[in-house]
Amino acid sequence: MKIKWGSLVVDGRNKIGGHVASKNRFGAYIRTKVTPSNPRTPAQIAERNRLASLSSAFRSLTAEQIAAWNDAAKLYAKTDIFGDLRINTGLQLFVALNANLLQIGAATINDPPAPTNAEVVFVQELSVSKTLNKIELTLSDDTPATSVMIVKATPALSPGINFVKTELRKIGTVPANSSTPVDIYAMYFGKFGAIGDVGQKVFVEVYFVDTATGIASVPQKISAIITV
Repeated sequence: MKIKWGSLVVDGRNKIGGHVASKNRFGAYIRTKVTPSNPRTPAQIAERNRLASLSSAFRSLTAEQIAAWNDAAKLYAKTDIFGDLRINTGLQLFVALNANLLQIGAATINDPPAPTNAEVVFVQELSVSKTLNKIELTLSDDTPATSVMIVKATPALSPGINFVKTELRKIGTVPANSSTPVDIYAMYFGKFGAIGDVGQKVFVEVYFVDTATGIASVPQKISAIITV
């Protein structure tokens, strides 16, 4: 449970006992905690194994390398949901960057890179056609030469849904220097099967990972109604 203290409690996040504190556009709220099932899908198991392997790899680094990662972690400090500055450990930074590199099929790194931004292009439009079996992302330019685009998506949802988070699943990657528009139907079909019904809504989220450092961009999310 995360709590921000003032003269009284002024904000809260995460779980405490049988309840969860969060916040939406209407303000702070508390709801009953629901324990999700743990189906241990092949994708979940592979991800857990990957993180365990990276943690082990970090412990195998030299003392100098570990010290360098711990020092570098200070340069990657971020603000949390309360706006307070948070600094991760060197282990967390090592695992995060190398997990990104493994996701895009790039070589892992043993030395921390200097903080920078992944090169990105912007998603301008998403179109989903059931008859044509086409899901296209129109980008502001071809994908960058130094970044791979990771794509997440949802199955077809009710058109009244305007926010998704846990519904998003990674469906694939788009290589550097790919031409726009990008048709992601094949990777979508591989994850969810056929496109849903006309009138339903599909969400897509993309972010870019630098192929040399593993540094990821801020995600971009877009949605579209399925057409004929």
